[in-house]
Amino acid sequence: MLAITRLSGGRQALGYAHGEAHGAAIQASLEVYARLFHDFAGLDWPQARRDALALLPAIETRFPAILDEVDGIARGAGVEAEDILVLNCRSEIALTHANDGCSAFSLHHHGQQWLAQNWDWRGDQQANLVALAIRGDDAPALLSLGEAGMVAKIGLNEHGLGVCLNAIRSRTCGDGLPIHFALRHWLEGRDFDEALASLERDGVASPAHFLVGGGEGRALGLEVNPGPYGRLPSRDGLVTHTNHLCDPGLRARLADYPRPDSGPRLARLNERLSPPPAAADAEALFEILGDHQGYPYGLCRHPDPDQPEAERMETLFGVVMNLSRRELWLRLGKPCQASSQHLSLAP
Repeated sequence: MLAITRLSGGRQALGYAHGEAHGAAIQASLEVYARLFHDFAGLDWPQARRDALALLPAIETRFPAILDEVDGIARGAGVEAEDILVLNCRSEIALTHANDGCSAFSLHHHGQQWLAQNWDWRGDQQANLVALAIRGDDAPALLSLGEAGMVAKIGLNEHGLGVCLNAIRSRTCGDGLPIHFALRHWLEGRDFDEALASLERDGVASPAHFLVGGGEGRALGLEVNPGPYGRLPSRDGLVTHTNHLCDPGLRARLADYPRPDSGPRLARLNERLSPPPAAADAEALFEILGDHQGYPYGLCRHPDPDQPEAERMETLFGVVMNLSRRELWLRLGKPCQASSQHLSLAP
C-alpha cells in the first residue's frame, strides 16, 4: 500500500511539506539517479546539475511559480535546490542515453473516460515512489503518482484532466519545459482545450508521449518534443502507446531508439483492447496491464536476470483512472501480483 501525502497551501508550503515528509526517499532518489547518470552517460553529479541548470531559463519563462515549490522541496528535504531540479529534469539528462518501458492506453466506454498504464523503471527506485494529493492556493486540486522530489508524473485533477506518460529515447533536447514540469502544468489545467493550447505553446524540451484525457470523454496521444507535436487521435474510443514514435510526420523528422519489445507490447495492447472488455472497470483494466505475453518483456514487465543489472527494467506500478468520476486505482508493484488500492482527492 502507498499512503497518500496530502499537501496544501502556497507553493513554498506545498514544497516544504513534500520535502519534509519524504526527505529520506528524496535522498535515496538522488543516489539512484547519481548511479543511473554514471551507468548510462558517464556523468557525475556536478555535470548533471549543469545540464539541469541549462533548462532553468525555460522554466523561469513558462512556469515560474513552480520554482517556489522546487525550493520548498529542497528546504524540507535538507538538500540543494539544484538537486531537486536535477530530479525533475532527469528525463532530459538520462533518456538521451537510457530508455525505460511503459505501456499506456485510453478507453472511452459506456460514457466513461478511462486512462491506464504500467510504469516501468529501475527496481532500485521502487521504495522512493510517492502519491501526492495537492491542494494549492492557486491551482486545481490534483493527485499525482511518481517519484519523491518530483513535482508530478502520472495523475488526474478535480476537473477531470488526466495524463499518462511513455518515455521516448531520443538524442533530442531543445527549448521547452522539461517533461515533469510539463506534466504538472497539464495537471493544473481547468479545461481540456485551454490546457492543450498551453502545453503546445510552452513546448516540451525532450520527446515523450503524453496520453491526455478529459472526464467529458476526450483523449489524445501527444508525442511531445521541442518542435510540432505528433498527434494520435482517439479511434473507436481508444489510444494506445508504448515507447516508440507513432505519428508518421514526427517519425520522418525525429529519430528515436526504442527497445525491441516496444512494438510487440503495442501490438499486444491493441489485441487485448479489440474489442474492449464488455464491462470495463478497474479490475478488468488491471487484468490487461497484467498480461505476460512476451515474458519477461510483456505489458507486465519482470526483470531479466540475463541483462546487466543497470539495464534491468520492471513494472513498479500500474494505475487505472476513471476521469469521468475523478477516481484512481493503484497496484503498487506488478499488476499481476499486487492488490488494487483506491486513491482519492477527497480529504
